[in-house]
Amino acid sequence: MAKYKFTKNQEKEISGILEKYPVKTSALLPLLTLVQRSDQLVSPEAMVAIGEKLDVSPAYVQSVMSFYTMYHTQKVGKYMILFCINISCQLNGCDKLLEHTARKLNIKVGETTSDEKFTLHREECLAACTEAPMMRVNDTYYGNLTEQRIDQIIDSLD
Repeated sequence: MAKYKFTKNQEKEISGILEKYPVKTSALLPLLTLVQRSDQLVSPEAMVAIGEKLDVSPAYVQSVMSFYTMYHTQKVGKYMILFCINISCQLNGCDKLLEHTARKLNIKVGETTSDEKFTLHREECLAACTEAPMMRVNDTYYGNLTEQRIDQIIDSLD
């Protein structure tokens, strides 16, 4: 297995992150996020490297990581589109909007476009029920969705 190497900038960021936490393991989610944003996934090699930074086993890193849907072990598109499928969004037509988005991108839910620009997933809850139906694209939340609004959002992404 190839050893994961953090870049000099990542090492600097890691030092800053670790300074914020009196208990090293508390920095696990920020380090997973750092790797995910850089590599678009968290590889087994990266889990080993993160574990070494935090003095925990790779299995511990993987067990925490697997709890969260925001971390991926396979490459995802530049834009991760997550559709809320909880009750408020269900009652406001998220299924129809999710199908529309899949058709627009010419992929199925769970897939990535051939140009690796978009990945489409369901998310159990985005915690913004007052704006249902809603989706998140990377770190940006979009609510009160319609087919037209979804088209505008997708078309605006480079």
